[in-house]
Amino acid sequence: MNSAYKWIGAATAAVVLFFTSAGVTGAILDAREAQAPAAPRIQADDVLGDALAMPTKAPSPAVEAAVAPASAPVAPKEQPFVIKRILPIDGPIKYGEWHWDPEGAPDGPLVITVDLDARVLSVFRGGYEIGATAVMLGTQEHPTPLGTFPILSKERHNISEKYNNAPMPWTLRLTWDGVAIHGGAEVERGYASHGCIGAPNDFISKVYAIAKKGDKVIITRGKTAGLGDRLT
Repeated sequence: MNSAYKWIGAATAAVVLFFTSAGVTGAILDAREAQAPAAPRIQADDVLGDALAMPTKAPSPAVEAAVAPASAPVAPKEQPFVIKRILPIDGPIKYGEWHWDPEGAPDGPLVITVDLDARVLSVFRGGYEIGATAVMLGTQEHPTPLGTFPILSKERHNISEKYNNAPMPWTLRLTWDGVAIHGGAEVERGYASHGCIGAPNDFISKVYAIAKKGDKVIITRGKTAGLGDRLT
C-alpha cells in the first residue's frame, strides 16, 4: 500500500474513532439527564402575574402638588368711582364757561363724566373734581352715545376726514366710528355735533395734558350725583 493511501486510511480511522467516542459520550450524557429531575420552567404568566399583583405606591402629597397645574391668577376687582369733592360753582355752567382747580386733589385715577341733559363735562382725579365745563353734544339724528368708554387714543392735531377736514385738536377718541372729546368747536347755543363732545380749547388742552389711554369716560343722561356717591 503506498503512502498516500496509508495517510488517507489513517485519517479515516481517526475520524471513525472520533465519532465513536462522541457517540459514547452523548449516550452517557443522555443517561445522566434522564436520571436527573427536570428543573421547573418559569412561565411568562408567572412573572407578569407577580408584577401585576405588587401593590402600587400612591404618590406623596409633595409630588401631587408639584404635578398639579397652577391656578390662573385672579384679576383684582375694580373699585367703584366715589365722588369725594365737588368744585364750588355757583349756578348752572353757561356755554363758553369752564372751571379748573386741581389744588388739593391727590394723585389717583382720572375719570371724566358727561351728562347729556346738563350738557356738562366734569373731570375727577382720585375722586376729586378738578374741572368742569359746558360742552357741545350731538343731535337726535346723530346722538352722543350713553355708557362707559375708555380713551382709545390721543391725537393732538386731529383733522376729521369724515367732516370736510374740520380741525379737532386735543382729540380723546372714545370709539373707532368717530365719537371723541375734542376742541376746535363752537360751544354756543344752537351748535351741535355729529355725536362728539366739543369743549372749549383752553379747557380741553388741560384735560389732554393729564389724560392717558385707558382712562374712563362715563356718559349719562339726567343723572345727578353728590359727595360720597358712586358712579360705575
